Amino acid sequence: MEPSYELESAQKKINSFQPQTLEVEYSWKKFKSFVTFKSSDSTPSKPLYVVEYKTMKSQLVFKSALDDSILGTGTLHPISIDAECSVRGQDIKLKAQRRFKIEYEYLSTLFSDTENGEPVPMTWVCETGLKKWGFVCLDRKQMPVARFQVNVWAAKKIGVIELLGTAAEREGVRDEIVVTGLTLFYFTILRASSIFSFFGAVFSRPGKEKAGKESKMRDGDGESQG
Repeated sequence: MEPSYELESAQKKINSFQPQTLEVEYSWKKFKSFVTFKSSDSTPSKPLYVVEYKTMKSQLVFKSALDDSILGTGTLHPISIDAECSVRGQDIKLKAQRRFKIEYEYLSTLFSDTENGEPVPMTWVCETGLKKWGFVCLDRKQMPVARFQVNVWAAKKIGVIELLGTAAEREGVRDEIVVTGLTLFYFTILRASSIFSFFGAVFSRPGKEKAGKESKMRDGDGESQG
């Protein structure tokens, strides 16, 4: 009965926070995406984020719509099935866990619940269909912290990001979810349309290799210091 109580308590904790919903729209005229709060009425909301596309560099640039400052980047590779991000100066690697299924892991300090604040693994998973894709971000306990519902055939309104639990209350966490989620979305499009990405997947080595190496390095440092 104890596991069921823990799951119920975790779900109640998530439900105690008001979910935060963001809309992602694309402008063909400006060649940019805009992320805004989803409005409950017809009044248009002011953008929170602006996403610019550097096609020659295969890079996304995330800017604050308030002061035009760069808060993050996303780097897409034509062959490798791993991607990189940066969020407010912190480098993040989106590491593929499988070759032909969208499942990516990255390490986050913002979601850390450890005593010393060590990075914890976060996982983005995705179910793809002909019209709609559903991305879900899970914490290390496999509890959802964000959802990103995408209409891949939409010309303007790309999709909706829903922040759950404590993710809805912290601006830094929101930045991380927007940058990693949108980077993974556009990387999924690249992978689905590129023959180079197909061969990159064939010869890739997916899995938790990076996290394992970092853990060993920390253990080794601890032993040497002891």
